[in-house]
Amino acid sequence: MNKLCIFIGILVGGYLGWWLGEYVGPMTAFILSSIGSLLGVYYGWKINRDYFS
Repeated sequence: MNKLCIFIGILVGGYLGWWLGEYVGPMTAFILSSIGSLLGVYYGWKINRDYFS
């Protein structure tokens, strides 16, 4: 379950980062997508730890 939560967090975080950054330019979208993915890993892990473990 941990891997699934992290995977979903990466998808959602990366998409939101890209969506926010695409209005500025492709490099900004890439950077914000990377940051969003990292945050998605953290929050996916935290949700798994708090609710499923």
